[in-house]
Amino acid sequence: MLLTQILQLNCVKVPLEGKDKESVITELVELLDVSGVLLDKNIVLEAVFTREQTRSTGIGAGIAIPHGKCNAVKELVMAFGIAGEPVDFGSVDGKPVTIIILLVSPADQTGPHIQALARISRLMLDEQFRQSLVTTTSSDEVYELLNNKDNE
Repeated sequence: MLLTQILQLNCVKVPLEGKDKESVITELVELLDVSGVLLDKNIVLEAVFTREQTRSTGIGAGIAIPHGKCNAVKELVMAFGIAGEPVDFGSVDGKPVTIIILLVSPADQTGPHIQALARISRLMLDEQFRQSLVTTTSSDEVYELLNNKDNE
């Protein structure tokens, strides 16, 4: 699975304006909503925030992957943001995050959701790649970096 098959350029934002977990998640959901891939923005927000209350999706190394499953999407969708200032996500390593990747999938489609999470995790193991993302200045640059890394 290539992430650029899921991620649309208009669903990448650099920098995110939010200063806390709730606002950056909402900002990414807004990107998806404006792009026309959501059936109901409020259901998506509820699904993602409910999942986040279960356990933080801050996975460490400056990365958070908030995600949720609901019937407000027809297929797996993704939004990607680089925070203007590090955001406290309650990460497992106790450090704030800069790279935030939002995934939303239909409630009845587990496979693509798990594949995307695994793919993101593999790509983000590369510290040099993470640093490249954090120092980008535009959404186009982030998308291009992801596309290049995806196709290696």
